[in-house]
Amino acid sequence: MYNAKAYSAASSTSPLASTTIARRDPTENDVQIEILFCGICHSDLHQARNEWSGALPTVYPCVPGHEIVGRVTKVGSAVTKFKPGDLAAVGCMVDSDGTCPECKQGLEQFCPHMTLTYNFPDKHTGGVTYGGYSDSIVVTERFVLKVPSNLPLAGTAPLLCAGITTYSPLRHWGVTKGKKVGIVGLGGLGHMGVKFAHALGAHVVLFTTSPNKKDDAFRLCANEVVISTNANEMAKHAGSFDFILDCVSADHDISAYLNLLRRDGNLTLVGAPEKPLSIPAFSLLFGRRSLSGSPIGGIAETQEMLDFCGKHNITADVEIIPIQKVNEAYDRLVKADVKYRFSIDMASLKSE
Repeated sequence: MYNAKAYSAASSTSPLASTTIARRDPTENDVQIEILFCGICHSDLHQARNEWSGALPTVYPCVPGHEIVGRVTKVGSAVTKFKPGDLAAVGCMVDSDGTCPECKQGLEQFCPHMTLTYNFPDKHTGGVTYGGYSDSIVVTERFVLKVPSNLPLAGTAPLLCAGITTYSPLRHWGVTKGKKVGIVGLGGLGHMGVKFAHALGAHVVLFTTSPNKKDDAFRLCANEVVISTNANEMAKHAGSFDFILDCVSADHDISAYLNLLRRDGNLTLVGAPEKPLSIPAFSLLFGRRSLSGSPIGGIAETQEMLDFCGKHNITADVEIIPIQKVNEAYDRLVKADVKYRFSIDMASLKSE
């Protein structure tokens, strides 16, 4: 074991603060990474404040962070894909059983024995996993990803969660040139959805309740912007969408968007509203429409997404902050006061 610098939450009500954590020394299959940037995901805030206590109770101290990019410093003797000095990335998972049907199909995100990057039982140390708000991390090679050299690292970090969360359903539901695609909500997820759908060749329509987001939506390459509270604007698009990606985590009227789908159209949820959604049956029955949900993607698909981003020069829009401003960033995140993700410059941790 070795000591690493980190920021952690000691309880659900305490601010994140500087600490030292124990990391395992690399085994033969491990890659050790110096973390250069770590994105802030809304789930980090939920986890640090134990707001998912019913489903995934937080174990303290909690070191959040699953949008990690950095540089390889050490590799185990059996590692073949990485060498010291390489750029590397780690997302929401750091292990799985590798033997179940899901893993064999490259769908590790559905593995019943998956290990999440933080706040999850760590089979190596016997404690819990610690995330990317740290100066380094050690991960088995199978869950380490290659970073295209042309991408700025600060904006690449959020691709490891916000990026793959939006890319995966767009690919799964066959979004290509000639498809009409709706993106609901222009936030950390939604702005990536617009970028990906456009790069895949779709006609992209952004739905928002905020008229002041129109200019930004067009800058991000949306073809049209619809103010979802305007019934006339919504009615113009009835029955016309092949696919809609719903990125909203607040309570909202899902049936209004289901009615915009054409026959056999699909609406996929990637936002997670706290309250159950009300789904009128006829919104699905008429037109054989479907409603689904999607988490992150598997490792192979995440690498595909990163390569796609490298080819199309896609990164997240980020505000770079030092680790010392992480608590302020959490407070701003609650107010949706960021365009569109925070990315922590981990060099700031060296001054702690």
